[in-house]
Amino acid sequence: MTMTIQKRLVDFLESQAGAGVVSDVRIGLGYTAVRLQSGHAGVAWTAKSDAACCTHFKEAGSLTGRPAVELLRMLGNESSALARTVGLATANALLASLPSPPTSRDEVIATLGITPDDRVVMVGYFTPIIAKIRKIGCRFDVVELNDHHGDTLTPEQGREAMAQCSVAIVTGTSLINGTCDEVLAGLGCPRAVVLLGPSSPLCPDVFKGTLITHVAGARVRNVDALLRVVSEGGGTMLMKPNLDFETVLVNGYI
Repeated sequence: MTMTIQKRLVDFLESQAGAGVVSDVRIGLGYTAVRLQSGHAGVAWTAKSDAACCTHFKEAGSLTGRPAVELLRMLGNESSALARTVGLATANALLASLPSPPTSRDEVIATLGITPDDRVVMVGYFTPIIAKIRKIGCRFDVVELNDHHGDTLTPEQGREAMAQCSVAIVTGTSLINGTCDEVLAGLGCPRAVVLLGPSSPLCPDVFKGTLITHVAGARVRNVDALLRVVSEGGGTMLMKPNLDFETVLVNGYI
């Protein structure tokens, strides 16, 4: 497993994290949230557990009160997707504590200027966006690891579409399941690549030199309410009132 961006993010934040301490960790069924003593919080999609017993995360009970950098380093764990979940949520909390890069709150797909002449590939299933793209009339394929969504391509079936697309929309959960490097390597020369979803780290520096042109993620606005939703098994739509969705541009893309 290659995890270039994860390692870049850890390296970037290790030098920025200072003495940040974790004050709360919630590993919910849909998302995981980490809050720092500074009050800043971050979220990441919760990877599905393959535990053979009722303990899903062996470090449970020892996370709160630890230096944030220790949990951040879990993002580089090559054997545990759940550890990477905790690491990415911590990374997003740390990013929230740093000065924000210039961002836009415009709906990112609308800013891409997609026309019927484009070929669009979505890696990961974003239900609210699919109908919008299909209305444009462009050639459109969805590549998805899980086949329960219906009309999707497996990664193997989607190789040609990924290689020929002009616009790619990639789920931020690829940083958790370890497929981000593989997905980017499978793209040809798209004019735009969006890393999308609440898990996506709003840190353009770590994506410089990659094909990614936009990172569309989220900042936690109402921490207490967000933690409650996560703890009670909520996902993106239930978290949405407590998040600000923002986009950063990478590589000077205009």
